[in-house]
Amino acid sequence: MNDAPAVASTDYMKLFAEQVRTYVPADDYRVLGTDGFGRSDSRENLRHHFEVDASYVVVAALGELAKRGEIDKKVVADAITKFNIDADKVNPRLA
Repeated sequence: MNDAPAVASTDYMKLFAEQVRTYVPADDYRVLGTDGFGRSDSRENLRHHFEVDASYVVVAALGELAKRGEIDKKVVADAITKFNIDADKVNPRLA
């Protein structure tokens, strides 16, 4: 890898992906994880509920690029709209 941001997504606790942080050669390392127990009827719904599915990975990666100034923040906003993500949703750990 180079200086591109890395996003680790797991349907286990965030701590799982945090364990490999030192081995990932990226300055910006973002972890998405469930940190709780699902109430979903499928893995797909569980991942969406805990914000670790593909759409959240895309938004997280775009967010890291926007923080660096490599893309416009509007690209992140457009992705949030495209994937129908509720930015005001209650944190899944608290829901």
